[in-house]
Amino acid sequence: MPKVKVPRKSTAIDMTAMCDVAFLLLTFFILTTKFRPQEVVQIDIPSSTAQIPIPDRDIMMFQISPEGKVFFGLDDQNTRLKLLSRLEEGYGLKFTDDQKDAFRLAELWGMDIRELPGYLSLDANGRANYQHPGLRIDTTGGEHQLEDLILWSRQENNNLRIAIKADKTTEYKAFDAVIEALQNRKVNRFNLITSARSAQE
Repeated sequence: MPKVKVPRKSTAIDMTAMCDVAFLLLTFFILTTKFRPQEVVQIDIPSSTAQIPIPDRDIMMFQISPEGKVFFGLDDQNTRLKLLSRLEEGYGLKFTDDQKDAFRLAELWGMDIRELPGYLSLDANGRANYQHPGLRIDTTGGEHQLEDLILWSRQENNNLRIAIKADKTTEYKAFDAVIEALQNRKVNRFNLITSARSAQE
């Protein structure tokens, strides 16, 4: 008796559900990704064997360039605005709403505090291309700008953790100036940012 041949049917897979999931995931990652801000200064950090991670929030950041310029930043926008109010009072400055908004978005900056209004008056492109001279760390005029930033920031947010990110070629005297300012404000605990040392190193 001859075999009855069953006609072959092509298997059709409905990809609609899979495409929906893929686009949902793609949308989620696009919306939740925090893009890395433009760096004020390029820093090549040293390597170490330390494995202690830096906290994700409430960070007061000091960056020190190879030339010894010091830059300052706070990761919390509300703390930035509160600090700006303290700078207005302490240094007799006046900021417009647009300048305050620009400061709220400033991840990192480095200049004499009295030059802040001029910097914040620039448009976004001007601020992006601005050559920061570094914070004023000289105390000969009686002003302790670095210490004021440390003190007032911590008074406005007492959960701040301090991190220092310096280039591996930075001379120690610039690093020492930041540490001295921290110790003058009774801050003896801070994190040094380094990269993980490889097995070959």
